[in-house]
Amino acid sequence: MPAKPGPFAAVSRQGLDLAERRLSYYAGLYQSGRWQRYYTPQNLAAHIVDAMKAVAIWRSLAGLPPAPDGNDLRPAA
Repeated sequence: MPAKPGPFAAVSRQGLDLAERRLSYYAGLYQSGRWQRYYTPQNLAAHIVDAMKAVAIWRSLAGLPPAPDGNDLRPAA
């Protein structure tokens, strides 16, 4: 029998969705080259690392295994 979801399952899923959208936004910004208007390379890298950490934390709070790679990103919009 699978375990029942905790009382904060919906909240952790929403947090995970938001963190994944944020990471996807930075990925799209990098791929388009628009990041050069707003960030230095070091600053953008720091934001991407922070977004990756947030996704990992929210995945663990949601009770999901860590993503094996970063290929499961969804579009930001």
